[in-house]
Amino acid sequence: MNEKIKLHDRTFEVMIPAAEIDEAVAKVAMRLNEDYASCEQPPIFVSVLSGSFMYLADLVRKVDFTNEVAFVKISSYEGTESTGCIKQHLGIDFDITGRDIIIVEDIVETGTSIDHMVKYLKNLNPRSVEVCTLFFKPDKYRFEQPIKYCAMEIGNEFIVGYGLDYDQIGRNLKDIYVVSNE
Repeated sequence: MNEKIKLHDRTFEVMIPAAEIDEAVAKVAMRLNEDYASCEQPPIFVSVLSGSFMYLADLVRKVDFTNEVAFVKISSYEGTESTGCIKQHLGIDFDITGRDIIIVEDIVETGTSIDHMVKYLKNLNPRSVEVCTLFFKPDKYRFEQPIKYCAMEIGNEFIVGYGLDYDQIGRNLKDIYVVSNE
């Protein structure tokens, strides 16, 4: 039986179970281990709050190399739609010059948030900036920045759970849910 839940005014059903998410996160961690194991300085995971916190926590527990973690907070969503306008609420407050940066996102859709983050971080003179996202919607992506580390590609459905929210609720769900057709 497919579990259904109600969040605000909408009903959602499981789209991706937690075990499948965990397996995808492990695969991304293996790729990161290959690429960053021999870095002179610990790479910095820059987590984009609030949605990526669960992905970041699971990811850093699966990588084998020494790393640092930083957080930035940006927002662009109202309800189930992106406003297209990025607001930055929290940024990097230490020197990242010459460091390898891995932006950790929950989901990349149009790319507006990633474009903003890459430009912001490149102005701080890092050695490199790469994007690591749990979910990627290639059909909606409008920018040139490559998404080097992607756990899962999905369609254009609105999803919630595992850090992703619907008007600030549902982040705690261990599975990924999609709006139910019933």
